[in-house]
Amino acid sequence: MRLGSAWLWMLLFLLCSRKPVGLELGHATITNHQGLLCPNCTHLTLKVEFSTAMVEHEYIVAFKGYFTAKARSKFISSALKNSDVVDWKIIPRDNPASDYPSDFEVVQIKEAHRDGLLTLQDHPHIKRVTPQRKVFRTLKFTNSADEVVPCNDTRWTQKWQSSRPLRRTSLSLGSGFWHATGRHSSRRLLRAIPRQVAQTLQADVLWQMGYTGAGVKVAVFDTGLGEKHPHFKNVKERTNWTNEKTLDDGLGHGTFVAGVIASMRECQGFAPDSELHIFRVFTNNQVSYTSWFLDAFNYAILKKIDVLNLSIGGPDFMDHPFVDKVWELTANKVIMVSAIGNDGPLYGTLNNPADQMDVIGVGGIDFEDNIARFSSRGMTTWELPGGYGRVKPDIVTYGSGVRGSGIKGGCRSLSGTSVASPVVAGAVTLLASTVQNRELINPASMKQALIASARRLPGVNMFEQGHGKLDLLKAYQILNSYRPQASLSPSYIDLTECPYMWPYCSQPIYYGGMPTIVNVTILNGMGVTGRIVDKPIWQPYLPQNGDSIEVAVSYSHMLWPWSGYLAVSITVAKKAALWEGIAQGHVMVVVASPAENDSETGAEQTSTVKLPVKVKIIPTPPRSKRVLWDQYHNLRYPPGYFPRDNLRMKNDPLDWNGDHIHTNFRDMYQHLRSMGYFVEVLGAPITCFDASQYGTLLMVDSEEEYFPEEIIKLRRDIDNGLSLIVFSDWYNTSVMRKVKFYDENTRQWWMPDTGGANIPALNDLISVWGMAFSDGLYEGDFSMANHDMYYASGCSIAKFPQDGIVIAQTLKDQGLEVLKQETTVVDNVPILGLYQTPSEGGGRIALYGDSNCIDDSHRQKDCFWLLDSLLQYTSHSVMPPSLSHSENRQRPPTVSEHPLPERLEGNHLYRYSKVLEAHLGDPKPRPLPACPHLSWAKPQPLNETAPSNLWKHQKLLSIDLDKVALPNFRQNRPQVRPLSPGESGAWDIPGGIMPGRYNQDVGQTIPVFAFLGAMVVLAFFVVQITKSKSKPKRRKPRVKRPQCLQQPHPPKMPSV
Repeated sequence: MRLGSAWLWMLLFLLCSRKPVGLELGHATITNHQGLLCPNCTHLTLKVEFSTAMVEHEYIVAFKGYFTAKARSKFISSALKNSDVVDWKIIPRDNPASDYPSDFEVVQIKEAHRDGLLTLQDHPHIKRVTPQRKVFRTLKFTNSADEVVPCNDTRWTQKWQSSRPLRRTSLSLGSGFWHATGRHSSRRLLRAIPRQVAQTLQADVLWQMGYTGAGVKVAVFDTGLGEKHPHFKNVKERTNWTNEKTLDDGLGHGTFVAGVIASMRECQGFAPDSELHIFRVFTNNQVSYTSWFLDAFNYAILKKIDVLNLSIGGPDFMDHPFVDKVWELTANKVIMVSAIGNDGPLYGTLNNPADQMDVIGVGGIDFEDNIARFSSRGMTTWELPGGYGRVKPDIVTYGSGVRGSGIKGGCRSLSGTSVASPVVAGAVTLLASTVQNRELINPASMKQALIASARRLPGVNMFEQGHGKLDLLKAYQILNSYRPQASLSPSYIDLTECPYMWPYCSQPIYYGGMPTIVNVTILNGMGVTGRIVDKPIWQPYLPQNGDSIEVAVSYSHMLWPWSGYLAVSITVAKKAALWEGIAQGHVMVVVASPAENDSETGAEQTSTVKLPVKVKIIPTPPRSKRVLWDQYHNLRYPPGYFPRDNLRMKNDPLDWNGDHIHTNFRDMYQHLRSMGYFVEVLGAPITCFDASQYGTLLMVDSEEEYFPEEIIKLRRDIDNGLSLIVFSDWYNTSVMRKVKFYDENTRQWWMPDTGGANIPALNDLISVWGMAFSDGLYEGDFSMANHDMYYASGCSIAKFPQDGIVIAQTLKDQGLEVLKQETTVVDNVPILGLYQTPSEGGGRIALYGDSNCIDDSHRQKDCFWLLDSLLQYTSHSVMPPSLSHSENRQRPPTVSEHPLPERLEGNHLYRYSKVLEAHLGDPKPRPLPACPHLSWAKPQPLNETAPSNLWKHQKLLSIDLDKVALPNFRQNRPQVRPLSPGESGAWDIPGGIMPGRYNQDVGQTIPVFAFLGAMVVLAFFVVQITKSKSKPKRRKPRVKRPQCLQQPHPPKMPSV
């Protein structure tokens, strides 16, 4: 008995004294929220910083085809022969693509001869000449707690470097915090917990069916990979495209991305048997060049790569050599997967190339299916100001706390859309290996399968989640029943379905309103090229009042590569001006593509798709409730340098979010809708709308010039009752010169083409009423009408009518701080003006000098209450007492202490303006363009009932998912044994079955606990048997067993 008791006490002591497992990194112990974390897994915060620098005198000369090096040299020589350029040379490129024909050269031209560049572009074989670009990327691993510095407490020490600080950036983060959906609204902050992402998405089901990515070539464009990394068994080729003589990864990012796709042990990837092609395009100093990417892309085409992961991005969708090469890649059946960016939760922040129609753009979620706060949001901004953006991302998947391979082995976890991108790339690689007829796999068919099978997240709109969360098994079912066809994204238009169809569902349509534009992407799985046969047909359902709406359609005349657009404009017919209800119909489109492998010349294969349309119609609202947003006069980067409106935002100097009510002014739009206003968008000149239909014209942060005809019409409209609200921003030529930079695009110093707003143009617009903004630049906190306010790089009012109302505040002179590093406080700065025009029945005008308080980009304190007050004044002629009787009211200024701002001499606004054109060195207004005219489709009514529920998982033609059955495997997964020294990287699991949930360390820990547990049970029975045989003389009190204060146990693994 004593022996048994001794055994029991000893085992209990061993169990209770065992410490919780953690990982010591420096002086920090990293554990998860459950107190336990895999010892081979580190979870670090990865901060990414970027800048660009000029490449002196280097240009990329793109040709109209692929030519040998000798032919390319002859073309350039003949082009420059008759020019003044003498000192030039072709820069040699020593990389694996050098032995093959190419479609570009890098040329060094020492002299700054613009005529020589134009001569090059005139050569018949030369497509384009663009400058060489150099990108610096900085990855910093830090503690997860970020130090927050208030913006308005910093000194002005900004060093402006480039117009493109966000170009082609790696999209990695570390541990992130999450933006909760409606289902988890109480959860504000959530730290990522590392997971085995492949098993969470049920890749092991396909592994046990024998699919592991075999025969699929996948390329990783990143920082390289070590030669003998233990996680990879099939690294087919490693290539270096940098100027460093190494193929290894000195940073770890490329290793992590490759591990998510193809790791075979510990932190398992999706497709361990795939052919892994590593393209090292960043140096250890994190530098890359556009030409490196172009050469590497060409080599990927030559190697017939199937899937390409690109975890980089930037806002410049007008980077022509890069964008053109992406199109060429996908045209050669390379499925490109790219991260949409880490600029969320702001809308309109999609990165290129993920925002292209032919690329699979991936957003991030956490393991609770919440959209990651950092994940960029749609819409695309290519189409602004006249059109409307497309739906992006295409799909979302796990990008939070995902485990991947460490640089020398073991595992680490990272967060970011550059993590979500290889998750989808790995899934695509695995899916491609499951299709017997590989000819069916192309960029369109794969995207069709992914978006048709995606699981929609409740409470999340389409510009956040795209088509939903990646569903690997359902995508497998679709692909294995797939027939080549066309499809649409989104597959239907339902203006009544909220929140998914936000912003379309947020406002009903009515007669006389601006047409609602829905930009639909056509995916053509039949071939790389295609066309729309005849014209799309509009078929309204008569029983569902389809004849109450009118539809106009514009579309791509050629679908290439694999895709095109279908822009649907919807408006209400006159007969429904006073009617309220639901109207339905559908647009029918026939897509044709050349038949492949068909002996018959000219044969085509066709596919017919329907786009269901459902809208809610209401009677036309009163004029006072209708607000018109001027989109036409908003400009953004690219192509020109348009700076941020808040100069304190030093790390984000570009205005690149579109300035649209559904992008960076989304919160303002939502607020106006909640207040009962109907907001419409003007994507044409002021001459193109009927002012009698609107109460207020809202101009915010306008950078564009105005046609003389617009100025005349606006004056007439305001005399007839239209009101005007202007939210302006800074404009100071001295400050604009201060924030100049050397731009590698033009090889010259660039000043901003405007300030935060184009004040000289606005002053021309409002001068007829004796109003003007100044060139003063102010910032500061203040209180107005019992509301806390922050003025962020705004201007002041220089002139205002004497019978108007002007509110002034005490602010800091930010212009002086920028120019001379001096801080001065200025009293009585006029920032708000309200004026009733004298004409009978005339409208009202309100001016405010700063737009940052209604802009989501860098808003610190909103002023939606002020916008409400101004709309009460302009639309309803109700003067808010808090403003009319304000203690800060002062006499309107007549002579400003600051001179009225003049246009910056030598600015290049005419290059990007829709209003100006160059005229003998002095830009002049262009002729006023004609107003957009929509050609309304002739309806072909259907006397049948429309479908009641438009949302369902889109079945590609007649695919029946039930026909592709999945095996019912047991939930027990085989474990992984460690790789022994000298052992090859081949499969170490019998039968080639992919390892399951438990990693190496858990596999070693479980037998220890099992042995100790068995010994405890054995000791217990020994004690009991001894007790039963002995006959105690007297009853002894029962001894209490010692209790463990902390019972270690293996971590719980996520269930499938």
